[in-house]
Amino acid sequence: MIATAESCTGGLIAGAITDISGSSTVFDRGFVTYSNEAKQDMLDVKAATLEAFGAVSPQVATEMVLGARRRSRADFAVSVTGVAGPGGGSEQKPVGLVWMGLSGPGDLTGVVELRWDPSWSRDIIRAATVRAALEALVARLDERSV
Repeated sequence: MIATAESCTGGLIAGAITDISGSSTVFDRGFVTYSNEAKQDMLDVKAATLEAFGAVSPQVATEMVLGARRRSRADFAVSVTGVAGPGGGSEQKPVGLVWMGLSGPGDLTGVVELRWDPSWSRDIIRAATVRAALEALVARLDERSV
């Protein structure tokens, strides 16, 4: 079973999975946690983590993905938090920066930094993030079946 925890993609990863007929056999639920309060309420992201590192950080992506696993029946979870633009970026966290968390059985959790071209549109950055998340999930599932 799979769960998603999404911020910058606003549910697009869950939508892409559930676009496939029969996905109810592998998809448990999706958390759309756009605000910091939602991240805390729905996924147990710590206020101290948000304050210390900001919502767009590897630490928050990790807490999001682990929260999604804890709050679901999922064996695998993916989380994304980033700056899709066109505004909202900074020198430290530019438009196109996305942190993606992955978690699977045995609590094997990792975080990947994605850096998309800041000149891309919001739609393209979000679509690229969805694709990266789906590819990462498929790769993790393939590792498990070997």
